[in-house]
Amino acid sequence: MGGDSGQPRSHTYTSLAEDGHVEPPKRPTGRLIMHSMAMFGREFCYAVEAAYVTPVLLSVGLPRGLYSVVWLLSPVLGFLLQPVVGSASDHSRAGWGRRRPYILTLGVMMLLGMALYLNGDSVTSALIADPRRKLIWAITITMMGVVLFDFAADFIDGPIKAYLFDVCSHQDKERGLHYHALFTGFGGALGYLLGAIDWTHLKLGRVLGTEFQVMFFFSTLVLTSCFTIHLCSIPEAPLRDVAKDIPPQQVPRDPPLSSDRLYEYGSIEKVKNGYVNPELEMQGVKNKNPAEQTGRTMTVKSLLRALVSMPAHYRCLCLSHLIGWTAFLSNMLFFTDFMGQIVYHGNPYSAHNATEFLIYERGVEVGCWGLCINAVFSSLYSYFQKALVSYVGLKGLYFLGYLLFGLGTGFIGLFPNVYSTLVLCTSFGVMSSTLYTVPFNLMAEYHHEEQEQQVCGHTCAGRVTAALT
Repeated sequence: MGGDSGQPRSHTYTSLAEDGHVEPPKRPTGRLIMHSMAMFGREFCYAVEAAYVTPVLLSVGLPRGLYSVVWLLSPVLGFLLQPVVGSASDHSRAGWGRRRPYILTLGVMMLLGMALYLNGDSVTSALIADPRRKLIWAITITMMGVVLFDFAADFIDGPIKAYLFDVCSHQDKERGLHYHALFTGFGGALGYLLGAIDWTHLKLGRVLGTEFQVMFFFSTLVLTSCFTIHLCSIPEAPLRDVAKDIPPQQVPRDPPLSSDRLYEYGSIEKVKNGYVNPELEMQGVKNKNPAEQTGRTMTVKSLLRALVSMPAHYRCLCLSHLIGWTAFLSNMLFFTDFMGQIVYHGNPYSAHNATEFLIYERGVEVGCWGLCINAVFSSLYSYFQKALVSYVGLKGLYFLGYLLFGLGTGFIGLFPNVYSTLVLCTSFGVMSSTLYTVPFNLMAEYHHEEQEQQVCGHTCAGRVTAALT
């Protein structure tokens, strides 16, 4: 491999964290809180979507047959692309780090999606006079906005979690996930709270036009601020070629079998003045299985093969997470519509000045209060999770969240009363906190055990997190 042999130098991707050479330093609480602000902004926008997308789609005249298609497109795209991009970010050589360029791109996509679905009807009304063409374009732009936002908001969770796992120690990962859940609840509570306010009778609503424009204004402000803080929270060091730092006389004569490049990755503290110990790195390469050194880009085919061949504990975790999110999102996306039509007996298809439509809008507003209760209780429950886990364990906590959510939604369906429904919204908060923290805590625990046994490296965090998400 060295200059003495005359052979071309061979390189391989690797990570200091993977070889166990450097444990990331303990992160200050303030840095972890800054990192969690992305979840605050994301959940704020999610709350706006949950509260307003159903009324928006119904108000622009979307046919009932296309309603489910809107929600189907984003998960299908996410299933096909998320692990692929997660794998690509594992081996990204961007100067800003592996995860943050993806987080920034997806954040911009979220803003664009919100701009389309919250303002699509107003823009088409101003530009198109023909009622039929206006209807077609309003439905098209609104659907595009919903799909784009939902795709980006779902997608961004993987890079955020992988970013946390890359730059934090095992203990800080647990602390960071708890802060993520806490600020997820706070962001959702604020989003639902603003959605429950009748902006049409306030000065800001009159200035901006409609409540949809008001919510877009707040969403843009919150998302931009939170993601700016998040991206400045914990620095990342870019992947770089460690082999270039190795003098020819220190390079072993026996080349590794891999023909890729050797790169080091971690937080900025792992690289002092752009220098690492070459002997330590090359020793790690010699001790690694060459099959594990090759950085592979995951395709849909390899994703399906990985899902089938992954260890049983990861497969069970992914399956249960899929079932949990299916149940949770089915409930959340239709909850405000459920309150407006089933609990309040309103009609979203009536004329906008009709009594039935005004009753429906009132039900949507009360539904926002219910979702606000869910978000607040999610934050409170995430605070007490650390105490509960010592009694029931992570798996017991996981089962408890699913059980309480199932009981709560069952009683809401059987007894659609305003007050009982609002009280039972607390069970949504338990499920929300469970889904956002416990599976990733379990994954971090599995990774920690595998690292101790030198079974799995740190660089696969993007793929595993993406598959789980």
